[in-house]
Amino acid sequence: QVQLVESGGGLVQAGGSLRLSCAASGRIFSSYVMGWFRQAPGKEREFVAAISWSAGKPYYADSVKGRFLISRDNAKNTVYLQMNSLKPEDTAVYYCAADQIFQYVDYASWKYKYWGQGTQVTVSS
Repeated sequence: QVQLVESGGGLVQAGGSLRLSCAASGRIFSSYVMGWFRQAPGKEREFVAAISWSAGKPYYADSVKGRFLISRDNAKNTVYLQMNSLKPEDTAVYYCAADQIFQYVDYASWKYKYWGQGTQVTVSS
């Protein structure tokens, strides 16, 4: 059983930065993958980034590649999303997700088992 709690959202001007955190309660095993999704008003939920817990290999959506950085702290059971060069189109509720995955899959389309409540990110022009 895993519970996820996001934090770090807020209001920022275009070009600014924010760092989101997702703290997991419960044991995280080496087979876990943790990621970030976002959902803007009137749009479907969109994959942002994911990271494998053991190797720490990151995966990014093309829309954020080069601007966002995902990382994890195994000792703290926490995954981070550093967001730089923010744009108004990045405005959304950002959700943390996690699941046990024992083989290679498409981390963007995988149906994750555990989800956080979300944190609002608003980027002004």
